[in-house]
Amino acid sequence: MTQKSRPRRGSLQYWPRKRAKKILPSVNWRGVNEKNSSKKLMGFVGYKVGMKSAYVKDDTPDSMTKGKRISIPVTVIECPPMKIFSARFYKNSVVKEEVLGSNLDKELKRKLKIPKEVKKRIDEVKDYDDVCVILYSVVSKTGLKKKPDMIEVALGGTKEKKFNFVKENLGKEISIKDVFENMQLIDVRGVTKGKGTQGPVKRFGIALRQHKSEKGLRKVGSIGPWHPARVTFRVPMAGQMGMFTRAVFNSKVIDIGSIKEKNINLSSGFKKYGNIKTDFVVVYGSVQGPSKRALVLTQPLRATKKQEKKNYEVLELR
Repeated sequence: MTQKSRPRRGSLQYWPRKRAKKILPSVNWRGVNEKNSSKKLMGFVGYKVGMKSAYVKDDTPDSMTKGKRISIPVTVIECPPMKIFSARFYKNSVVKEEVLGSNLDKELKRKLKIPKEVKKRIDEVKDYDDVCVILYSVVSKTGLKKKPDMIEVALGGTKEKKFNFVKENLGKEISIKDVFENMQLIDVRGVTKGKGTQGPVKRFGIALRQHKSEKGLRKVGSIGPWHPARVTFRVPMAGQMGMFTRAVFNSKVIDIGSIKEKNINLSSGFKKYGNIKTDFVVVYGSVQGPSKRALVLTQPLRATKKQEKKNYEVLELR
């Protein structure tokens, strides 16, 4: 039987394979907003803590373990409160006005050039099509660092509801509990672990050559023909691996809460992280990035029925 041909190594959906330009990735808020127009805020920023095992009672209908106590892998993400830095008013998909918020943190004023007086009030903006908010995380409460992370986040609902949300929450802290709820699906966007320069075997998963091969075993047999007289981008070659922007879709929120109400810290603290000091989210499975990596949690872009029907009652986190 002839060997099955496999000319393609490595998905071209992730191309080019180079380092991410920024840690917090951009999000297609228009696509997320179309599926979750009833939600008030489309996203939030969290910091990866680490993984644990959770003992849960499986309440998923038609599950083989329904009603039984099972153990599942979970990832803990710390989510300190966020504040509105500014509100952006769009007209014909172009920013028309940007109004700064009030009660901005001192750490933020040290990093950005902020005018001492707010020149324009939010009530003065009249002609606009859409409203988005620039949020920044109050990360100083976690003890990880002082410099906050900033991101533009879309709002759901009608134009009037978006305006009222901005007006009500200017200068106030927004909690993760106001954005997500228990047992809902979320998408996690972030940057993976950086692994530096790697060869084609690890980078693209090509097979090792025969042990008598010349000029190396961990390389491709041919890098191309004489003509065209160049190496095409389709040939697996050594290069950068990791530090890529990736998205994990439809992660199930197993638990959500505050560390003051429910202490899930380990006695010795989480490895390479320490103790959680603010709110947290526990999601089923793993997410990309090392400990302390900043992640963007968003409403689901394309929720699946298989993930939606999963239902667990958390009994114990270990």
